[in-house]
Amino acid sequence: MREVAAAALLVIGAAFSLSGAVGIVRMPDVYTRMQCSSKTITMGALPVLVAVAVAKGPFSTYGGRALAVGVLLVVVSPLASHALARAAYKAGIPLWEGSVVDQAAERRRLADGPRP
Repeated sequence: MREVAAAALLVIGAAFSLSGAVGIVRMPDVYTRMQCSSKTITMGALPVLVAVAVAKGPFSTYGGRALAVGVLLVVVSPLASHALARAAYKAGIPLWEGSVVDQAAERRRLADGPRP
């Protein structure tokens, strides 16, 4: 039964990784690609790491390390994606032409206040 659960988790992780890879190729700008890559890292790697923990046992050497890496991914991946997107925005990398709204520019304009 453990093998079936581990295999199912591996398939789920591989499916998320494949969909994320396709999304990275198809997305038009750096910001949407970053969103695809961060979701791929989280939702693609976590089921695989849980599969290792299920197959080997959560208290084994491999299972414990897999769960520790999973916790780190959940914490670090969103932080890294946010930092990269913020750095790209501050460096002046433009949004895709089809973007509907630039909320950061609106907030910056409101924070600066009216100019004399």
